[in-house]
Amino acid sequence: MLIAIAAETHPGEHRVAATPETVKKYLAQGHTVRVEPGAGLAAAIADAQYVAAGATLVPAESLYAGADVVLRVRAPSEAALAAIPDGATVVALFEAHRYPHRRWLADKRLTAFALERIPRTTRAQAMDVLSSQANVAGYRAVLKAVQHYPRFMPMLMTAAGTVKPARVLILGAGVAGLQAIATARRLGAMVEAFDVRPAAREQVESLGARFVEVPSSEAEQLSSQSAAGYARAMSDDYQARQATLIAARACEADIVIATAQIPGQPAPLLLTEAMVTAMKPGSVIVDLAVDSGGNCALASPDGCHVTAGGVTVLGCGNLAAELAADASALYARNVLAFTALLADQAGHLAPDLADDILAATCIAHRGELMPI
Repeated sequence: MLIAIAAETHPGEHRVAATPETVKKYLAQGHTVRVEPGAGLAAAIADAQYVAAGATLVPAESLYAGADVVLRVRAPSEAALAAIPDGATVVALFEAHRYPHRRWLADKRLTAFALERIPRTTRAQAMDVLSSQANVAGYRAVLKAVQHYPRFMPMLMTAAGTVKPARVLILGAGVAGLQAIATARRLGAMVEAFDVRPAAREQVESLGARFVEVPSSEAEQLSSQSAAGYARAMSDDYQARQATLIAARACEADIVIATAQIPGQPAPLLLTEAMVTAMKPGSVIVDLAVDSGGNCALASPDGCHVTAGGVTVLGCGNLAAELAADASALYARNVLAFTALLADQAGHLAPDLADDILAATCIAHRGELMPI
């Protein structure tokens, strides 16, 4: 297969879909790799490193010519779609439920795989880009909060007196939330975490945090997560009880890291304007779900906002891109594992859409759009 690696053009996107490590492995499998000059610079990868790995540097205007497979981090823009040859295969994070150019995929008879739709199964673990990137985001979220928090995180006993540890509330105990817990604990904070899924308790407590939950019926507990392990939207009655709990915990918190998302749906609103107003001056909120609608009513994709009451609200939708070197290394390994499913034993492009992973991720194939 001829594989093309483009430089990302989405604002703020610094990651790249392949690294010299994975380029070498593609070549060992018999594939040819082209890389757009400068594609890895924001991820601390020089063009010379790609060349040393065996890739060919090809300018943007001819990068896609004859390409069988196009690997990207973000879904291609309209301009990129126009340059990709008809019938090629595109692998990226499409955010398929809101991708505006799906009609183009059909018109150009492209085969497109949306990596955010990879199922949460044992076989797919090595390809799970959401988990690998959420790990990065959860870590970075705590560091962003610390940057704006006007106090120490750990308890300090000094000759001038004792400084109390920061109290951190994590909303959503998925991969990002668990990494945020671990990071905040390493920095010496007192941490508690909320999740609608009772099954999250064991993981939260294993990291040394306190699990806070809404009193719920057995039926509500059973319906709180999908078969794939993701959180589900809850009833209005549950959400009312949830709001009461979160309001009480947010008032006590110095830092709130909001990570709750529901695949294919808007993020749940967990922190209302009234809750934020009731928080202590100097408190910090980091909303990782801002690009999906946000967990906090006052979060904005534009970044930082300080309320009249002195609460700093940070909308951080793509934190993984801020640690582009490691995020790219993880993402590229995920993509390498995924692309192995696209080739037959001779190395030719021959995706078997009967494969459960390919079936789950395929959003377009040879002129046909798949149900989202």
